[in-house]
Amino acid sequence: MTTVRQPQPTRQSPAGWSPATERRLRVIAPITVGLIGLVTWQFLVSVVGVSDYLLPSPAAIAQQFAEFGGAIWQAALITGTNALLGLVVGTVLAILLAALASRWRAVDGMSAPIVASLAVVPIVALAPVLNSMFGADSQFGRQAIAALASFVPVFLNTLRGLRQTRPVHRDLMRSYAATGAQAFRTVTLPTALPYLLTGVRIASSLAVISALVAEYFGGPRGGLGSAISTSAATSAYARAWAYVVAAIVVGLIFYLATALAERIVLRRIPVGGVR
Repeated sequence: MTTVRQPQPTRQSPAGWSPATERRLRVIAPITVGLIGLVTWQFLVSVVGVSDYLLPSPAAIAQQFAEFGGAIWQAALITGTNALLGLVVGTVLAILLAALASRWRAVDGMSAPIVASLAVVPIVALAPVLNSMFGADSQFGRQAIAALASFVPVFLNTLRGLRQTRPVHRDLMRSYAATGAQAFRTVTLPTALPYLLTGVRIASSLAVISALVAEYFGGPRGGLGSAISTSAATSAYARAWAYVVAAIVVGLIFYLATALAERIVLRRIPVGGVR
């Protein structure tokens, strides 16, 4: 007897849209909102008469992009490098300390006030201090600030993830006579992986913002923050906004890259530990 398999119904969204329509809307909707925002912006400057020093027009900003594209690219490269190094160093240190804190209660108790202090450190006050400490020709102060900003969300999320392993899973690994390293690799790390990746995704934006703030408040020449400060001081407002747009692009690149890495890793590596 041949069994006839019934076709599966197509999944519909609550609004009645098909998955293909939802995917198209995810792309079309933000583009439409962005275009409406740009048209409104241009209207306010050209027709309403908003002053350039308050809000330069998109056309003027685009002109500055075309005229100073090389300088903008070089500044974005410096800022991106500082943010990337800070993100990598802060992430590595956060993972190591979170692993120690989840393993030993004493380390957890000692690290808690330190992490709480780092979470409330004002970057505006810290940036000039570190820039003065490491000299006018060193980018280390900016990279250190980006690392500090990245450290806190990665540490907190990783520590929470490492504590999500169920006792029954640990007991199961002990019954298998698994070593600590095997249990960590097989159960603890897969369970903590989504939390860790979420922390990195959050830290990616914070690293860029922190690097920009550190560049804005002194240190060596170069970087988007320094360029924004210099352009605004010389009344080149459209050029300052062009550097701001470049900073937004750098932040989006960091965020999208970490979000894409998170999606790829979670698809290829089983998460959740033993089931």
